[in-house]
Amino acid sequence: MPDQRRAVFFALTAVMFWSTVATAFKLSLQYLSTIELLLYSTFFSTLVLGLILVWQGKFKLVFKSTRKDFLLSVLLGFLSPFLYYLILFEAYDRLPAQQAQPINYTWAIMLSLLSVPLLKHKISAQQWLALVISYLGVVVISTEGKPLELNFTDSFGVILALVSTVVWSLYWIFNTRDHRDPVVGLFVNFICSLPFMLVYYLLMETPRVIPLEGVLGAAYVGLFEMGICFVLWLLAMKLTDNTARISNLIFLSPFLSLIFIHFILGEHIVTGTFVGLMLIVSGLLVQRYKLPFFKSVD
Repeated sequence: MPDQRRAVFFALTAVMFWSTVATAFKLSLQYLSTIELLLYSTFFSTLVLGLILVWQGKFKLVFKSTRKDFLLSVLLGFLSPFLYYLILFEAYDRLPAQQAQPINYTWAIMLSLLSVPLLKHKISAQQWLALVISYLGVVVISTEGKPLELNFTDSFGVILALVSTVVWSLYWIFNTRDHRDPVVGLFVNFICSLPFMLVYYLLMETPRVIPLEGVLGAAYVGLFEMGICFVLWLLAMKLTDNTARISNLIFLSPFLSLIFIHFILGEHIVTGTFVGLMLIVSGLLVQRYKLPFFKSVD
């Protein structure tokens, strides 16, 4: 199979599995608390990442990390998976999946905002437009299509979903300092996150034997959301001769996700969700592609 076809295959496979994770989150949270889902899914993802490194012959690189690398991994591991997924799972526990999932996609807009103070980037007029469009979409989704009433389904849940985008953006900003192989870095980050999770779990929960449904849900989330899909996406980006074309496939994910949310979770997809999602994706596209009008403005 030619490299470009393989790249598309890997990317579409990752997108397909990513499209199912919102549904998997909600199903798993019926049997597990947020910290239980986080702890067990991280265990499974760490295991699969370690096996992938062994298969690639790169596991020895884990031990070549410097003291500075490990300190960075402690910070990154605290941000994600620990803090990011803890907040995100709590948002999913409070909100319908059709609300939490699209709001989470605004992290790319948040990344641009945080890049101003942290990376000294400048926000262009077009990026401000993208921000306004995307966050208008958030308001439409979280009010179930009635933005003028400002009657949010769960205000705190919406705040948590937005805060998760801040944490995720911070993770990627600090991750630019990591020069290790991506899978090696991710594996070490996950190892370093486990102590945070264990301490939080022991402080907040009474240890118990979790039901089989919870184990299967955590395994699915850990294997696909946190592990295999990341590697498939890296392979796709490495093999492709057109990065933009491959990266655009990610925009299929939120729409496919609504299909799984409707038919598996049984959520009725309200018009406001679809309209809000269209606004969020439009904002992301405005941010990504330079519009002719703004070339003269900027």
